[in-house]
Amino acid sequence: MSLDSNKTEQRRPDWAALAIAAVLAAIAAVILIDVSRLKGASGYSQVGPATVPDWIAFALIGLAIWTVVEAFRGDFPTREKQETGPVIWIVAGLAAQMLLLRFAGFSIATGVLFGLTAAGFGKRKLWVTIPVGIVICLFIWLIFAGLLQLALPAGPLERLFL
Repeated sequence: MSLDSNKTEQRRPDWAALAIAAVLAAIAAVILIDVSRLKGASGYSQVGPATVPDWIAFALIGLAIWTVVEAFRGDFPTREKQETGPVIWIVAGLAAQMLLLRFAGFSIATGVLFGLTAAGFGKRKLWVTIPVGIVICLFIWLIFAGLLQLALPAGPLERLFL
């Protein structure tokens, strides 16, 4: 009797894999719709600006079909339980960076992202990780803004070095 119940459990599709397949197909559809505007731009040549995006879209469609087949076969390995705590720390860091970037500048905003991401990975000493992240990000800002002449958002800390 347990063999029959295992067969019925194996017949159930992997809903997470089906969701991934749907996202892959949606991304492919967006690419194909966007690339349809570029079809006339190729001129006399068969290769134009739409060629590579078409390939990418068809590859994504192929991956979506493959994912659906594997979802119904049940060939995906069992996944571990998702820990929500680290995900919340990292999402909070991304949200803080987006909120702080405009007025605090690149170094402070990305340093906060660094500190909260480190907390998500288990390093909970924010009074250490955030200043370390700010120093690393200030160094990165100096390289990008000073040497490469790229415009990253400048805040009060970056204005000290301008």
